[in-house]
Amino acid sequence: MTRKTEVLVIGGGATGVGVARDLALRGVDVTVVERGGLSSGTSGRSHGLLHSGARYADTDPVGARECIAENRVLREIAGDCIRDTGGLFVQLDGDSPEYFTAKLDACAKAGIDATELDPAAARERVPDLTTETQQAFEVPDAVIYPSRLVAANAADTEARGGQVHPHAPVEDVTVSDGAVATVSVGGEVDAEIQPEYVVNATGAWAGSVAAMAGVDLEMAPARGVMVSVDYDAPHPVLNRCREPDDGDIVVPHETETVLGTTSVPVADPDDYERADWEVDRSIEECAEMLPPVADAAVERTWWGVRPLYEPDEAGEDRRGISRGFFVLDHADDGVSNLTSVVGGKLTTYRQMAEATADHVCDALGVAADCETATQTLPAASDPDRLDEFVARYGGSGETDADVIDPTA
Repeated sequence: MTRKTEVLVIGGGATGVGVARDLALRGVDVTVVERGGLSSGTSGRSHGLLHSGARYADTDPVGARECIAENRVLREIAGDCIRDTGGLFVQLDGDSPEYFTAKLDACAKAGIDATELDPAAARERVPDLTTETQQAFEVPDAVIYPSRLVAANAADTEARGGQVHPHAPVEDVTVSDGAVATVSVGGEVDAEIQPEYVVNATGAWAGSVAAMAGVDLEMAPARGVMVSVDYDAPHPVLNRCREPDDGDIVVPHETETVLGTTSVPVADPDDYERADWEVDRSIEECAEMLPPVADAAVERTWWGVRPLYEPDEAGEDRRGISRGFFVLDHADDGVSNLTSVVGGKLTTYRQMAEATADHVCDALGVAADCETATQTLPAASDPDRLDEFVARYGGSGETDADVIDPTA
């Protein structure tokens, strides 16, 4: 069987489905294929933090401004895909006060609201916060439930004429006369798709998909562990105010708290070690900020793989690689109708999708503007309906498994 589409998006995570929704809103005929359930890759295996940008303010001010801009957009359009918790950056005894001051100043320059708190005020905000707290400041961090976010984007894509196919792995790509001619898709699609344009939005797997088209795209994936523990006392996202290291983020869900994370290079995003030391270290380090989590029962543990690009910037643990995103047109690689979108963060998925859709529309001669920053996602204020979308697309990821109703 042969099918035709204007744009084929490979990858059903936040960015891929975000690209599809953006294109569908512009009237483009778009099809998404994903080898597993939606958000089964990196999107659904994160800690679920909606960044304020403060984490990057001193080292990547452009990325920080992108984060705070998208943070504000998602609060407007994503409803119950977001949980507004607030965030706290905490300097402990032994952490650099100069680093704290530099971070706070950088937030101001990036346009991120940051309110300084003394130790007593911080502990009033978080009663279980360690007595080793020296300084803190509040920022507008929040929590994303990626399963809902991705599924809502998918539902809107289909409502506007697009097609979304989970459990549809790409098996082969045929390039003819310098362009992708056909993409062989298995699983529930089981067809040859003839696209006018192809977007590779497969994250850490982007190099493998590009290779099917004869394109060399070097990724530098790094794994990180998330540990969800039985701790439900209300608190904001906690960030250790020090140079990025293992175990420096604590993310509250509704009945559990997620501790993370590590950064360990991997050669294959499908086949890598899950090391016990990462779990132990994450708990130990996070407990320095919030001591009760040290003895809390571990409910769930999962690893995610970051879709990092630009390996030349990497240190040993690849923390030095930019968390920015890149839209890569492969015309110079000999494939005129293929673009990859790599890097980035869940927080900036919509902006990544907009930039990619702009590029594709330019290539196709489509004169239509992006509307995703102002169009509210479907059922955004109806969590039961959102969970129905998740079930429809087989998209329940590890990040929010404690929140999503699997019977919806």
